[in-house]
Amino acid sequence: MTDTVQIRRALLSVSDKTGLVELGKVLDARGVELVSTGGTAKTLRDAGLTVKDVSELTGFPEMMDGRVKTLHPTVHGGLLAVRDNPEHAAAMEEHAIGAIDLVVVNLYPFEATVAKGADRDTVIENIDIGGPSMVRSAAKNHAYVTIVTDPADYAGLLAELDATDGATTLAFRKLMAARAFAQTAAYDSMISQWFAFADQGVQFPEMLAVNGRLTTELRYGENPHQKAALYTPAGPFTKGLAQAEQVQGKELSYNNYNDADAAFELVAEFKGAKPAVVIVKHANPCGVAQADTLLDAWHGALECDDVSAFGGIVAVNQVLDGPTAEAICRIFTEVVVAPDADEEARAFFAKKKNLRLLLTGELPNPRRAGLTVKPITGGLLVQGRDSGAIGLDDLKVVTERAPTDQELTDCLFAWTVARHVKSNAIVYAKDGVTAGIGAGQMNRRDSSRIAAMKAAESAEKFGWAQARTVGSAVASDAFFPFADGLLAAAEAGATAVIQPGGSIRDDEVIAAANEAGLAMVFTGMRHFRH
Repeated sequence: MTDTVQIRRALLSVSDKTGLVELGKVLDARGVELVSTGGTAKTLRDAGLTVKDVSELTGFPEMMDGRVKTLHPTVHGGLLAVRDNPEHAAAMEEHAIGAIDLVVVNLYPFEATVAKGADRDTVIENIDIGGPSMVRSAAKNHAYVTIVTDPADYAGLLAELDATDGATTLAFRKLMAARAFAQTAAYDSMISQWFAFADQGVQFPEMLAVNGRLTTELRYGENPHQKAALYTPAGPFTKGLAQAEQVQGKELSYNNYNDADAAFELVAEFKGAKPAVVIVKHANPCGVAQADTLLDAWHGALECDDVSAFGGIVAVNQVLDGPTAEAICRIFTEVVVAPDADEEARAFFAKKKNLRLLLTGELPNPRRAGLTVKPITGGLLVQGRDSGAIGLDDLKVVTERAPTDQELTDCLFAWTVARHVKSNAIVYAKDGVTAGIGAGQMNRRDSSRIAAMKAAESAEKFGWAQARTVGSAVASDAFFPFADGLLAAAEAGATAVIQPGGSIRDDEVIAAANEAGLAMVFTGMRHFRH
């Protein structure tokens, strides 16, 4: 193995022609023999460069609609030969195999083909075979061969050639080999996912191939002693928070992303609806409201728990306007997420240089399919996204008193929020505003009491005659195993209850609701969020 390898012959075969001609001209000026295929060769020749067809090396023409052109011992022998191995050298001489020192390959656009909704035959034809084979051969033999798979690396290659008088160093070849194997792994991962999920409709394939592209390293993880990074998937995916434009503010941290995503997912529930504001702290909503204006929604959400809102994350479902931005800026806010923001809003945020403003362009479909993955010791837990939903027709009235129309509206609003609250989750809501939220407790009674306590604190702080839990609807993300949690909600003034039902003590809970004069509906669906 030698450190530097002089580049004398290069094989170029690319789908993405970005930067190809410029690269070819520099290689040609250095006296490098250019070998190429199909459209790549034509592009280079059209630029006035001398190019040898791969068929001149192999003695076989490109055939079968281009499916077979580089899959030949002359090509792969030139890539895989260990140059200082006497047996390899003898085989090369015997079979007239010339060494290939540089391979520049990028693959058929499988990802783009799937993304544009191509038919199955077109998708199959865009599965590259020869390209990955050359990439893997060259990368394996990086002791002697340089492999480049991304036009973004052309500048680095040219700088390397300049620094070493037309050669490459082992360190550079190792770097490019690592990137090349990552490229083929991601490519095969996309193909395997398409076959499993799109082509065959298998939700949990026997072998789950996952991939990701490094977007940025983060300052640290949940705690300063942990390292962290943001990756985005390679292949078709729903654009979301990871693709948001950061207009201003400090670098986002791991916790910022995690909390902002929780806010973004919840506000997406109100996509296309009237103005909505979500405030999140430590991945749990601490205030949610809908109103006729975004500003009114902000005030409603903030008044639910303005203590927790300090240092929180705000997400809105519409273009941010100036008055709302000005109001948000009155308290310390870490991140604001919105589809867009008008110039007046941007001007207010600009005065808070550390506040991060993320513009997403749109909200995702909250009912979209997909998988969630959670590592555990020795494995991965994989499940479908919690995209289940219920409407008025799905509700079953189980008490003597049926809810009023307003109570039903409040029930559904509270239920929408509760599905995004950590279990055990209790949410009180009235007139499109959360009155109190109890999250993450080990029993449902304590969640009910904590939520009511927060509502009472808000009433005292803002000088209301009574807490907003009075006359509210209360949602529980899972069934009440005992009547105590429901009775705690009744003590707080709730008049209607929405819960999944399904407890062995449902009859006891229903009887308690009747005795308290509550109206209660069952959804038949729970929304645990651990």
